[in-house]
Amino acid sequence: MTDWARTYENLPYFLDALLTGAVMTAIVTAGGFIVSVLLGLVLAGCKTSRSRLLRTFAYIYVEIFRAVPVLTQLFVIYFGLGSIGIKLDPIPAAIIGFGLNGGAYLTEVFRAGIAAIDRGQSEAAIAIGMTRGMALRTIILPQTVRVVLPPIANFAIGLLKDTSLASAVAAPELSFQAHMLADRTFLTTQIYLLVALFYLAMSVPLSWLSRRLERRASRGVRA
Repeated sequence: MTDWARTYENLPYFLDALLTGAVMTAIVTAGGFIVSVLLGLVLAGCKTSRSRLLRTFAYIYVEIFRAVPVLTQLFVIYFGLGSIGIKLDPIPAAIIGFGLNGGAYLTEVFRAGIAAIDRGQSEAAIAIGMTRGMALRTIILPQTVRVVLPPIANFAIGLLKDTSLASAVAAPELSFQAHMLADRTFLTTQIYLLVALFYLAMSVPLSWLSRRLERRASRGVRA
């Protein structure tokens, strides 16, 4: 029996295992994305703060987490914390790792978005009695969101593909399941072609959303 015949015969089993991995990949992607966005907003606020301490903290955080590879960060979170008694399951460890790393990148995205808004708007808000925090929350951030939506969507696509690194800490996502199937069946080419189709099926809708958001943002800027 040829490898392709074996693949066809076992296709339902392969698809079931890979679908389970795809669900875990989606969970890690969504969790890491939420953590990244929340952390990026907080740190962008620190970077644009008048407090030198907050600006310094945000600067150091961003430099460290952008300089260290995300795989190394996953190892530190999963194995390093485990060695001192803080044990995390693979999925939460992956979400935290990708969230901490992604937050550093989105900090700069949000900071650039805030900087793109005319400074006169925040000055006018303060002049009518708003605090800096109120002006940021009610006037600056809503406009910033429109500016940063396209790069955030592109970040989500990159994060989806980067989740394959979570297999290094035994997170049962798509790449991990593929590796297990390939080890059992030796159908490496066929298994990873199926994996490519799964990633394609998840990435294409995100790419479409990214382009749509970019067009909408462009219309808003022209208006």
